[in-house]
Amino acid sequence: MKIFLGDLTYTTVTIATEALPINIGYIASYCTKRFGNKVDIKLFKYIEELEKAINESPPDILGLSNYVWSQNVSNEMFKLFTKKNPDGLKIWGGPNFPIDMPSQKKFFEDFKDVDVYIPTDGEIGFSNLVEKALQVNTKEMRSKVLQEPIDGCMIKNPDGDLLYTIEGTRIRNLDEIPSPYLTGILDHFFDDKLVPMLQTNRGCPFLCTFCTDGRESVNQVNRFGKQRVKDELDYIAKHVKENIHSLYISDLNFGMLPGDLETCNSIVEIQKKYNYPEKINATTGKNNQERIIESIKSLNGTMLMSMSVQSMDEQVLTNIKRANISAEKMVELSPTIHEYGVNTSGEIIMGMPGQSYASVLDTIRQLIYGKVDDIIIHACMMLPGSEMATPAERSKWKLETKFRILPMDFTVLANGKKICEIDEIVVGSKDMTFDDYLALRMIAFTLSIVNRATLFEPLLKFLKQQKIDVSKLFFKMVEERKSSPKPVELMYDRFNKVTINELYDSPEEIISLIQNDEEYQKLIEGRGAINVIKYHGAAVLSECMDEWTEYALSTANDLLQKGVTWNEEIERQFHDVGNYCRGRCHNPLGKDRMQTNPEFTFYYDIIKWLSDNSDNMLLDECKLPEPVKTVFKLTDEQYKFINDTLELYGDNLIGKTKARLLESTQTVWRKPIPNTNFSEKL
Repeated sequence: MKIFLGDLTYTTVTIATEALPINIGYIASYCTKRFGNKVDIKLFKYIEELEKAINESPPDILGLSNYVWSQNVSNEMFKLFTKKNPDGLKIWGGPNFPIDMPSQKKFFEDFKDVDVYIPTDGEIGFSNLVEKALQVNTKEMRSKVLQEPIDGCMIKNPDGDLLYTIEGTRIRNLDEIPSPYLTGILDHFFDDKLVPMLQTNRGCPFLCTFCTDGRESVNQVNRFGKQRVKDELDYIAKHVKENIHSLYISDLNFGMLPGDLETCNSIVEIQKKYNYPEKINATTGKNNQERIIESIKSLNGTMLMSMSVQSMDEQVLTNIKRANISAEKMVELSPTIHEYGVNTSGEIIMGMPGQSYASVLDTIRQLIYGKVDDIIIHACMMLPGSEMATPAERSKWKLETKFRILPMDFTVLANGKKICEIDEIVVGSKDMTFDDYLALRMIAFTLSIVNRATLFEPLLKFLKQQKIDVSKLFFKMVEERKSSPKPVELMYDRFNKVTINELYDSPEEIISLIQNDEEYQKLIEGRGAINVIKYHGAAVLSECMDEWTEYALSTANDLLQKGVTWNEEIERQFHDVGNYCRGRCHNPLGKDRMQTNPEFTFYYDIIKWLSDNSDNMLLDECKLPEPVKTVFKLTDEQYKFINDTLELYGDNLIGKTKARLLESTQTVWRKPIPNTNFSEKL
């Protein structure tokens, strides 16, 4: 039996979803284990390759993953497959599927070509379906397989009725699934574009209403064996291409479980042996923060401590069923985390049930004073597989939504049809207006640059030690943007305009619009379908970082002039702090970045001052006996990392957005090199 499995990504302007397709690798390896040479399974990541294969030699079964970033293109592949093989089975699986029955029925009405949906871990449901299909003639396969329920599957029978059993049993001992790495099934995907992904466990103990994993059916956390994880890490490191420097970990709460420290130790061994990975992308756990710290600190700064607080408002947390997660506990541990040289990031979702403009601002303030390095504010996505997206929750909180094109997720198929992926976001509710939404987006943009670990660290520390409310810096920069340097003012105007223009009233409006060649060309040119905050952050880095730095410093100067007793020593200290920021921020991505190395004379040992994570040391305690000249340079390693990254994603604003260079604090910003021997903090 010929089976195609796909986990698709767009590559029109750059690769949109670069994770190696381990998900379909698991399903393929489990089916191969069960059925051996009775099945011939081929895996696909790239749209054009699957499209070509279906046209030339369609399979008996087409199974595709369904995420918000691949739903529409997968549906088009099903349509194509129906034309090429009307008797073939079309199977969808993944989290992008409603949880209430009325919405599930509508789902099958909207996606008429889909025969079967597998809503939870796919190995059992898919292999059960394959087992049934192997028992019948391929010409009769579709009609016979769809006649009765199959464990782990939701089936639409030929009459349009839905057949299902109790949600399928999950595999408790995950080592029953052969490793798609160690069996070689994924070797084809070790190319110069895809980033390896590791999974050490499945499931989430939390019930967050905004998340597709907030379901009781996946509440149990199951693990892969320690030796298997170690062997997979070694295999990945041996096969990954030289230009790929990162590793994804798909665990939903990495670092929280007892075995995660052993995984980190295994990663460290791999790093020493292969100099890979240089950067680890993972979602860290919500509880057991001390254990998470212990795990992450062992990784020597290659991974951030991510604190998904979402809100510090207790009522909001109750509304979204996060009352069992201590946001305050997360924030309280941030100073401890810093002692180990680990940076932190705090995530906020705006627009959640019961959340107001004021409560978001209060959450920002608490994260700032909790010494969280990076504060990331997300729009609230309405994910079909989440409780929040159900009709009942929408009505209860009067959630107002708009639609937008997902960044970089668009293409033209071989038949000439233009398609894109669309997400739905909350832009208003009974507690938040649309104007509140726009204002918060502007603050989020400012935070994404100014409240960045190591970038403006001395400025923010200096303001805090002078008893200045640091949140006022960000709010004031937004409020007084009309008086900022012209390049900065224009950047704010661009950001606000795009924030409004990216929103549409319906998915149908978007699909109709992009069929117009001129509108589609706007997507190609980066005038649409972008991550608005990251795109404009990349634009700041590329076009006006020096002016942005001067605006931040002048705004801080105004706050200091009004908030402290100004004297010559404060002025000299602020001058040194400002020059340190100027040096770190200068020309991070210019083609001449290795030749433009600013030099400043310092009267205070800024590096020593910053190294005191306790914040007890004041800058006046770090006065130098003699002034010291310090040059700010990029190392050869930084230059190579940036070049490799831009070569992978594209040396343009879209590529720089995708590369997330703004988040790579150790690789983008210049390092201070004093001409004396005091210790340097990198």
